[in-house]
Amino acid sequence: MASIGKPTPLRTLTGKLRLSAIAVPVALAVALAACASNAKRGDITGSIAKPMTAADFLAAADYWGKRYLKKPSDRDIALNYAAALRRLDRNDQAMAILERAALTFPNDREVMAAYGKAVAASGDLGRALTIIRRAQNPAAPDWRLMSAEAAILDQLNDHAAARKLYLSALDLAPNEPSIMSNLGMSYILTNELVEAERVLRQAASLPTADSRIRQNLALVVGLQGRFAEAEKIASTELSPDQAAANVAYLKTMLAAPNAWKKLKKGADPATG
Repeated sequence: MASIGKPTPLRTLTGKLRLSAIAVPVALAVALAACASNAKRGDITGSIAKPMTAADFLAAADYWGKRYLKKPSDRDIALNYAAALRRLDRNDQAMAILERAALTFPNDREVMAAYGKAVAASGDLGRALTIIRRAQNPAAPDWRLMSAEAAILDQLNDHAAARKLYLSALDLAPNEPSIMSNLGMSYILTNELVEAERVLRQAASLPTADSRIRQNLALVVGLQGRFAEAEKIASTELSPDQAAANVAYLKTMLAAPNAWKKLKKGADPATG
């Protein structure tokens, strides 16, 4: 396995983690959850059987990294390797890989969506928005690009436009959990917590929902002061100690002055 520094597990909540990781995918979510057998061979796309751990993503990065060195021009290898790197918070490396893929496959909307998300993760929202919009085909719109664009608009505080795009994306991909999760996070950003919980519960109930969606549900429940319930939800993804630390951190954050302003400032547009 390649030498990789120990990552924060799945960018989940921990007692020391910054708020940007709490508000995961305002997120430009990419469905990265995979079944256990897939994780063993390094595949990070597929159906979910159990929450993936940091070790799973390290294994995936090692698996795809070796293949990328042998065949950097392979589209699927580049996408999988970059996805694993982003889940390990190695966005600069992922962005470099995706930039090369974007030059090779400029008309591939999945590649361009992934590249735009990585650029957004770097903080360059204007450039990311340009990349996403150029990749979109209004005559045959792609829901992934629509959701990605909406997530960037949320970060630019244009929530009305973002939600319109999320709903349009759901028309193309009904019950797609990543879109619904982003929509739920949009409501969190404007303190519409009841609506956020409704959307996130619906998303989390879907069979293809990944661990980050359930983490987002735990977040919105905790934000409403139902800490025991939030800890119970979080414990399905994390160890009991991690779940307890997350809730303790959330309590501390909510007790601080300007808590909501800090939460919005920390929302990371690039996870996923």
